[in-house]
Amino acid sequence: SQCKYYCLLQLRMSKELEELSPLDDSGHGDGSEEETEEDDEPKICQVCGDKSTGYHFNAMTCEGCKGFFRRAMKRPAQLCCPFQNACVITKSNRRQCQSCRLQKCLSIGMKRELIMSDEAVEKRRMQIRRKRMQEEPVTLSPQQETVIQELLTAHHKTFDMTCTNFIQFRPLDGDQESMSEQGLKTNSGSVFHAAMHKTLSEDAMLQNDSFSSPSSPSSSFHSPENKERKQRKSVIFTTLPHFTDLTTHMIKNIINFSKTLAMFRDLIIEDQIALLKGATFEIILIHFNMFFNEETGIWECGPLQYCLDDAMRAGFQRHLLDHMMNFHYALRKLHLHEEEYVLMQAISLFSPDRPGVTHHSMIDNNQEIVALTLKTYIEAKRSEPNKHLLYPKIMACLTEMRSMNEEYTKQVLKIQDIQPDVSPLLLEIISKDS
Repeated sequence: SQCKYYCLLQLRMSKELEELSPLDDSGHGDGSEEETEEDDEPKICQVCGDKSTGYHFNAMTCEGCKGFFRRAMKRPAQLCCPFQNACVITKSNRRQCQSCRLQKCLSIGMKRELIMSDEAVEKRRMQIRRKRMQEEPVTLSPQQETVIQELLTAHHKTFDMTCTNFIQFRPLDGDQESMSEQGLKTNSGSVFHAAMHKTLSEDAMLQNDSFSSPSSPSSSFHSPENKERKQRKSVIFTTLPHFTDLTTHMIKNIINFSKTLAMFRDLIIEDQIALLKGATFEIILIHFNMFFNEETGIWECGPLQYCLDDAMRAGFQRHLLDHMMNFHYALRKLHLHEEEYVLMQAISLFSPDRPGVTHHSMIDNNQEIVALTLKTYIEAKRSEPNKHLLYPKIMACLTEMRSMNEEYTKQVLKIQDIQPDVSPLLLEIISKDS
């Protein structure tokens, strides 16, 4: 149910792009057969003498007589001449006697069987509309250009592609021995079991010590050397301190990015908080996808490089990380422009179905604006023959992130229970309280 929203949004965007003005009665695509001749000699309607526009229903006629014949053949009413059934039909009097006008149409060879059905007419009109859409170049509106520029400006102000700040975080591996000693370097699932067991064992030791007498040999457990050794051994997830600093840095950037956007600032503070809490993990994923090397499976972040093993040694489990890795490969293979990345971030941010949101319609409208801008951008700026598939693929990636969001929260809380190094800011972001 949490993933249906993007599918509905995608359908709604498709309908908006197909909004075109209908053809009028005198336009082409009305079910008549038409022939054009190469010479410029004036053509005369064989019914009324007006200027002809070509062959319609097997005769040279004007637009007016063409439409009249079609309507007369479709209605059941019996026409009757008020005069002698010998009216001379001209451009000026053609509306006065419908009976004689119809007889003139039939006498010059107009055929009822050439009139298309209403369904066939509508189908032909739709084909003409699609052809016009393909011929007319799609362009971004001034409002859409403004939306993209605002997102890019906010992105550049708050997100440093050089990642120079990353070297200021705590080292990536403060104590790599504690992982390798337990043989857990390649199996994140066993990390949790071993860490749980280790924590319970140490709690039992502390409990036993509390009942020991000061003279008991076990009191040496509290010596400074043993205390330091215990603290060192309690570091189960060796890369967690670095990833804690990294995540805190990214969250602050995302908050600043959001506050730069006018559409976000116009929301009440409660909705701003709800949107940030729901979208932060997803926007972090989008950010890091820009650094992902699809050939090596490495995140190349300026002076630092990250692999899947680094995340495992921070305590995350394989069933999340494998899903996350597949997501990064899928999204990176789309080779998105920077504009498409920031629009994707904004679609994630303005999700009206986040828990705690109150002004759903306002946020829904913001998301529609951004989503339609993304779709128009792809049509206007991409030249690949299969570009029409890009927007649905981006929406599918957004849905994938939603499915990972809940599992990420569960694993962070598990990690915090085992090794309380998770930052208060991240815990606040993933908390259920609004």
